[in-house]
Amino acid sequence: DQAFMDTAIAIFAGFILDLLFGDPYWMPHPIRAMGAGIGLLEKKLRRPGQSPQAQFCSGLLLVCIMVLLSALVPAALLFLACRIHPAAGIVLESFMCYQILATKCLKTESMKVCKALREGDVEKARTAVSMIVGRDTAVLSEEGIIKAAVETVAENTSDGSIAPLCFLLLGGPVAGFAYKAVNTMDSMLGYKNEKYLYFGRAAARLDDVVNFIPSRLAAWAMIAASRLCGLDAAGAYRIWKRDRFCHVSPNSAQTESVCAGALGVALAGDAVYFGKTVKKPFIGDARRCVEAEDIVRANRLLYVSAGIIWLAGLLLRWTLCGGWGL
Repeated sequence: DQAFMDTAIAIFAGFILDLLFGDPYWMPHPIRAMGAGIGLLEKKLRRPGQSPQAQFCSGLLLVCIMVLLSALVPAALLFLACRIHPAAGIVLESFMCYQILATKCLKTESMKVCKALREGDVEKARTAVSMIVGRDTAVLSEEGIIKAAVETVAENTSDGSIAPLCFLLLGGPVAGFAYKAVNTMDSMLGYKNEKYLYFGRAAARLDDVVNFIPSRLAAWAMIAASRLCGLDAAGAYRIWKRDRFCHVSPNSAQTESVCAGALGVALAGDAVYFGKTVKKPFIGDARRCVEAEDIVRANRLLYVSAGIIWLAGLLLRWTLCGGWGL
């Protein structure tokens, strides 16, 4: 119907806007509002001395509130905009789709690391990579900085680009913002430390669930993108088959393994979080040493993979709308 087609137009426009403009620092962003809301609810719901069960229930309540608010607010705004004028609804929906996607932002931030390394400024590169990873970066060597940046681009090819795009294609901005709420809660609360082990468990588990299918679609898109980018597509498939579960998350290694195989490098391994070394298996084979240009290659994979899913999704929506006259 018309609403279905309008959403397809909005997704098309939002994807293009994201590639053109990314996330300007001066522009207020709903994800920051989500983060503020999560922080406020955490202060209200997590009490000192709570039992593990009470912590889990409090965290589950936070998850329910945030997902509902993140879906209901854009739904209400879109309803009001469409009541004003159908064109206003499409414009607002396009802008919402644009704000849900983070393809160019991921490239922009990771390329700051690459630029610093090209200039030979390792300390500047450490600072830049600290903005996009959760691990401690002060102890990272140049090799560790490159690996951290490549891993982040690879993992967020799914989390920051393809997964939100999949939810947009399924349910427009309402589903897209609900997904972003889950993803943001996981990034803020989903740590296996004393503070969040129980309180953040519901957020972490829900994030695993909602990313299960998108991460695998992202892996297949990235394998196809490897060939289009002139990288090792056969190696990407081989390492994905072998190492796609070499991570505590059931989803994170899906795209990391493809990227490692496509580049012919070893990623992951032990990392330091909050001053503690976390043992991690390596992903991929170290057929060569990593280099700063691998960040560029990872971003190329990001863009082409996102383009594949975007094009396939829009063609599917167009077909379901009877766009081929069937």
